[in-house]
Amino acid sequence: MDDNKAWLDDSSESSNNGVQFNTATGSSSAVNPASVRRDAYQDSDVGSNASESAFDDFSTQLAVPQNTYNDHSHAPARTATGVTALAPGTAAAPAAIPAAATARPPAPAMKPKKFVSSPLKDASAFDGPDQTIDVSIPAGATSLEASSELATVKPPLSYALSGSLARRNGQPAVRTNLGNTKAIMAMLSEMWIFNMFFLFAGMYFMTFYLGKLQAYDDYILWNPGCYWKIGWLLPLPYTLICLFGLILPYRTPKFLDYAREGIKKRRLDNLYIVTVTKGDNREAVYRAWQAHKHLEAFHPSIRVHVLTDEPYFFEGINCYTCPKNFTTGNSKYKARALDWYRQTMRYTEHDWVLHLDEESVIDDESVKRILEFIWYEKDYHFGQGVILYNQYRYWSNWIFTVGDAIRVGDDLARFHLQFTYFHRPIFGAHGSFLLTNGLVENAVTWDLGSLTEDYQFAMKAWDRGFRCGKVCALVREQSPLDIMGFMKQRRRWFVGIRRLPNFLPKLWAFFWALGIFSLYCTIASIPLGFVYKYTTPRWFGFLKDLSFVTFVYLYVLGIFIQDVDKGVNPLLVLLRIPVTMVVQYICVVMEGCAVMYGILFPPADFDVIKK
Repeated sequence: MDDNKAWLDDSSESSNNGVQFNTATGSSSAVNPASVRRDAYQDSDVGSNASESAFDDFSTQLAVPQNTYNDHSHAPARTATGVTALAPGTAAAPAAIPAAATARPPAPAMKPKKFVSSPLKDASAFDGPDQTIDVSIPAGATSLEASSELATVKPPLSYALSGSLARRNGQPAVRTNLGNTKAIMAMLSEMWIFNMFFLFAGMYFMTFYLGKLQAYDDYILWNPGCYWKIGWLLPLPYTLICLFGLILPYRTPKFLDYAREGIKKRRLDNLYIVTVTKGDNREAVYRAWQAHKHLEAFHPSIRVHVLTDEPYFFEGINCYTCPKNFTTGNSKYKARALDWYRQTMRYTEHDWVLHLDEESVIDDESVKRILEFIWYEKDYHFGQGVILYNQYRYWSNWIFTVGDAIRVGDDLARFHLQFTYFHRPIFGAHGSFLLTNGLVENAVTWDLGSLTEDYQFAMKAWDRGFRCGKVCALVREQSPLDIMGFMKQRRRWFVGIRRLPNFLPKLWAFFWALGIFSLYCTIASIPLGFVYKYTTPRWFGFLKDLSFVTFVYLYVLGIFIQDVDKGVNPLLVLLRIPVTMVVQYICVVMEGCAVMYGILFPPADFDVIKK
């Protein structure tokens, strides 16, 4: 640990664990403690390139000490009166910070004292809270700000780094964030061609080859039977949007060559990978931590944190607990915790945040793609990639697995169109795998007061002129475990989007609600077709087939991509396609019931489903 100590001495030239001292006035001010972890990253050129020589191979990356601080887990929190020394493991509610205060204060006029480090011989010597932080305040002083003397701080190791050191010392580390991101991205590079072929072939097959079986007629334009069949066309706005998204090329690493284009990297100080959870599911918290803690070894800017609500605090991990007494004007639950975290971290425009749910897992290749997005995609201030639902208990329940397959297809169609071509959150955004710049976070904040805070956040960011882009990466999650969880999840989405004040969310919620009538009309057309022998105009049938084929294809594509990512036997992948085409009928009924559930019994509060 001598190297760590030497690095600490050098880094202390500019700051002191989140407290900057003005010797002229004898006062101190809070800064972002994470920003002092490396001097090299304060210059945009150096900060972009200093440790990039080994970046292409993560397995051999970073031989230099890093992540020396335990970030903000035990750092002094900003309060209304200044910076108060906290006991290890204690969380405090920061006061509301004005927008002007989000920039880091200027460097102190005089060089502060160096840290008094407590060298650790190896990673096993790091036991946690007893070695986290020790702030000495002179007698009679109530806070660091009231003292003219400098505090003595023992900067701890990050809990994540302790595991990385152990791995470098020869101890094995179990990796749980595995996936085939490279293979999926390579497949998506050409997938739009296959999508076009299968979609148009399916439409032709349904309309012309099976046209006689469906009683299509070329010589009429309308008849009474079209009245109850009109419901078949109600999903057409959604399916047309998805169709265009499916047949337009995907944005994948194949088409991105930043080195050849000679793009200068954007400055990056901190990339916070934050798993947000209520904290009552202890297994999920530690599962997320184990999956991501090694990521801090990949690049000096990365911090892996877990954000919980009081009273849930977890020792031995980089856990941040939002206190109960922290309040905002409107937000509750997850949004309230995110706003507390935002104020605690004091983001700047050089900070980025990757929001993850408690069941979310991101692999190494995707982290690399996220860093590339931050460095090179300078026109965009937030972004999102594709979410898969195959991380845990995949296919343990056929109905829920197929039910969430359309969400994957939706990411590859509608959201692909939004992030790759429109660069505006026309269709909103997901709360998980949301990559945001600190400037956006501070401008919008999470004081939103919505059941779908992610959607509202994206819309407000758009209102303020921020643009979004496609992140060429994957995150893996899991599907709900029971029928009530499935229904409550969809109900919250529908009601939350419908209640947003913007026009577009209300329009999409209206189209979503039309799915109920489409379901009713489809069911009603079966017995009515036996009673009244009306044919169907072929143009009418073609539009119905276009909608039907596209809708089913979204389910099939979602299952296919997840199976390939999971490394499923190719024969089993093919066998699951007809299974998906059958089970999706059940899922469509469940989706319609969830919308009716939301209309008849709207949720009074945020529903947390079990996963």
